[in-house]
Amino acid sequence: MKLLWFAGVLVFLINMPFGYWRSRVRKFSAQWILAIHMPVPLIVACRIFLGLGWHLSTFPVLVGAFFAGQFAGGRLQRMVDSL
Repeated sequence: MKLLWFAGVLVFLINMPFGYWRSRVRKFSAQWILAIHMPVPLIVACRIFLGLGWHLSTFPVLVGAFFAGQFAGGRLQRMVDSL
């Protein structure tokens, strides 16, 4: 269980820079789509490296961490721009 939460934090941290990038480009552009999909192979590699497998119980945590990282990166970009 601790390994799953570690993976969730890792997924969150991987997605923050991509969320930051995504929030700076036009919605539905090629760069926007890349910012969403480029971290996926990294996350799959993390799942394999950490030995999590593909159990259904891991999906809510990791998918939630994925979206939370994208959201947090976008919020961080807005905070930086407002300074």
